[in-house]
Amino acid sequence: MCGPSGSGKSTYARRLEAGGMVRLSFDLEMWRRGIATATLPPETRAEIEADLRARLLELVAAGTDVVLDFSFWSRQMREDYRALLVPTGVVPETVYLATDRATVLARMRTRRGGHADDYVLPEELVARHFDHFEPPTPDEGPLVVVR
Repeated sequence: MCGPSGSGKSTYARRLEAGGMVRLSFDLEMWRRGIATATLPPETRAEIEADLRARLLELVAAGTDVVLDFSFWSRQMREDYRALLVPTGVVPETVYLATDRATVLARMRTRRGGHADDYVLPEELVARHFDHFEPPTPDEGPLVVVR
């Protein structure tokens, strides 16, 4: 999954999960660890990412289909995960939720922090993340754009 906060990634990823895929999510892992704010210290973020990467490789080795419910806001992050999967022979498909800025901001305003997919973020942070998001391009590999 790829898109800024509020673009609909988790909703889409949960549908894929209901169809049999395993969903890996930063937000879900944070929630499981009792972290109720979306702003993480760098060492905590690195620990969670290392755990999710290890789990991804375990699942792929077992032949399991996985959806990564991450923002993948930068091309570099997407390239890092593609490189991680090269030794497995898996070519990941990017599903980009191309949601407009007004919709993203409106959705984020309704969040209340009640569950793992409902983290509250300040509007100025959401706007900054949206404005600096690097949309994927077809030259990165298989791409599905959901509008």
